[in-house]
Amino acid sequence: MNSVVLIGRLTRDPEVRYTPSTQMAVATFTLAIDRPTGQGKEKQTDFPRITVFGKQAENCERFLTKGRLVGIQGRIQTGSYKNKEGATVYTTDVVANNVEFLEWGDRGGDGARNSSSVPTGFQTMDEPSIPEGFSSLDDDDIPF
Repeated sequence: MNSVVLIGRLTRDPEVRYTPSTQMAVATFTLAIDRPTGQGKEKQTDFPRITVFGKQAENCERFLTKGRLVGIQGRIQTGSYKNKEGATVYTTDVVANNVEFLEWGDRGGDGARNSSSVPTGFQTMDEPSIPEGFSSLDDDDIPF
């Protein structure tokens, strides 16, 4: 079984390109995902690269921005290529079958990417409540 479920924040805006033959959209972006750590241990973060295809890729470009919280459901895919020096470089990506936009609203910018409305056909999650003793994060708390 090859199944991955991730929740994290985008480290930068999605990049979209189109395949030459079919003009299918392909979006790529990286998520910041904190690893669970024991008490007293330093926090560690993973940065998996996410690849999304088709209409979903176009929606990622249109509605996602750096720092947004998303849920990803998909699979791991490995590959390799030769770099300029002729050395083999191995890659590991998450190919997303489903991208859930977990956070909506204006994050201080303008334009369609920061629209506070949810596009037709998309589900949102209710705003999570903050447990007692914890404060909410704002844009200044995000390290990227």
